[in-house]
Amino acid sequence: MTGFSKGIGKVEVGLKWDPSPAGQPPTDLDLVAATFLSGDPYGAPAYVVHFDSRSPDGTIFLNRDSTDGRGFGWDEVMTLELDRLDDRYARVVVGVVIQQRFGDRTFVNVLNPAMRIRVDRYTVLAQDDFGSVLGATAATIAEFVRDASGEWTFRSGVHGFEEDPATFTRVMGRAQ
Repeated sequence: MTGFSKGIGKVEVGLKWDPSPAGQPPTDLDLVAATFLSGDPYGAPAYVVHFDSRSPDGTIFLNRDSTDGRGFGWDEVMTLELDRLDDRYARVVVGVVIQQRFGDRTFVNVLNPAMRIRVDRYTVLAQDDFGSVLGATAATIAEFVRDASGEWTFRSGVHGFEEDPATFTRVMGRAQ
């Protein structure tokens, strides 16, 4: 008997944090996702999805966006419909960036940050509190890779970056 696997189809990425204390500027974290072509899976992103955009084909989109962490539950939620993503894409990298409008901020300055990645609305693939990247201004939190059979696999790991938001979206897909 041979194994049978559907691979990963639809993914939900959630991000939450507590609002800044009274009298302090708001803390704004953003989910971003970058797609990479099979001919250059570690090069420049084919496109990036963030708070003011969605993928050209509608397979990656932000369901919820917060600029201050004042939501209930998950402040930001992004959906990735990997099973609908065109075959020319080999990788999707998801990251979190801290907006720097009100001065230099790293994860150590964010109150109770947390992320969760799950499939099929209930199976949790990863959870993290960014404790391993406290000095970073941004972090990649997930990598999805299309295998030889065309199925998507998940690679976990939180990797910190010290770039500004614009630079982060250009370098977030580099090999770790």
